[in-house]
Amino acid sequence: MALVPYVYIIVSYASLLIFYRSKKFEYITFTQLVMLLVMPFFMQWAIGGYEASSGIAIWGILCPIGALMILGTRQSTSWFALFAILAVVSWKLNDQFVGNSLPIPRHIKDTFFLMNIMGTACILYAVMRYFQSQKERTLQELALEQARSEKLLLNILPKSIANRLKDNDMRIADSHEEVTVLFADIVGFTKLTASMPPADLVELLSQLFSRFDQLAERHGLEKIKTIGDGYMVVGGAPMSLEGHASVIAKLAIEMQQEMAEFNEQTGKNLQMRVGISSGAVVAGVIGTSKFAYDIWGDPVNMASRMEQTALPDSIQVSEATYNLIKKDYKLEARGLVQVKGKGEVSTYQLKS
Repeated sequence: MALVPYVYIIVSYASLLIFYRSKKFEYITFTQLVMLLVMPFFMQWAIGGYEASSGIAIWGILCPIGALMILGTRQSTSWFALFAILAVVSWKLNDQFVGNSLPIPRHIKDTFFLMNIMGTACILYAVMRYFQSQKERTLQELALEQARSEKLLLNILPKSIANRLKDNDMRIADSHEEVTVLFADIVGFTKLTASMPPADLVELLSQLFSRFDQLAERHGLEKIKTIGDGYMVVGGAPMSLEGHASVIAKLAIEMQQEMAEFNEQTGKNLQMRVGISSGAVVAGVIGTSKFAYDIWGDPVNMASRMEQTALPDSIQVSEATYNLIKKDYKLEARGLVQVKGKGEVSTYQLKS
């Protein structure tokens, strides 16, 4: 009986020495797993079977548990199978080992039963508790990363489009019969870029456009993109919106008010042009890398032209939008305006 632990100590030190010289981790892993598996059974056989040894072979379960932690699920299966085979063999040959038993008092056997059961139970619980805590921490970190990725995705794409992409709907192209598009840009932006450091200019635009973002979100509108100092919003896509033209008109007026407040707070004298048009568009996601949600159609082009030909600090709308909001807002006819690709068209100015 005393020989078994001595053999374990000798083999362990020998394997450590070999590992120190060879740096082969798999060797020391294998030898330790073998020792963890066979030594408890050898002890049990030497002491006199299950009862006499107080079931000391239960410590052998640490071998497949260790293999599971170190080698993974697939390779640990064979170690557990070996443990099960040794347990069955010990049970089958238990009567032959009984002859080795010593006259150990019953209370000592019971004490060792308790020690063996509680010892293995405590080690297994500690191991499982450690791995469960690691699992919970990993899941929490994963949830945080997923939320961060979700937030980033929703900053790029509308929620409904993001959900479709997550469902592997990679070809998104939808027709929308009734939408209203708004374009806005800052007057004299090119001159402004020459007079401000780049970092200050970006911070200025970020502060201003963040205010516009809040307004658009409050009205249930979808910001499509910013291009330099240009700001593009649509009402009615990707989700339909009742009274989209009126909502966009209200947004344009509030953007002008926000610009005036921004100038007062920052001491700037920025001016903005806004163009609005309505009609049917196609909306979808383009590209496979750095993809973006965008809209195409005549209202997009017309809204851009309305913005380009608008007077500073004015909101210019096309005739299509005028017909949709003329009952709800005060509009003033500007007359015919030369528009690229359209010739002369009737335009109107929205008054706050």
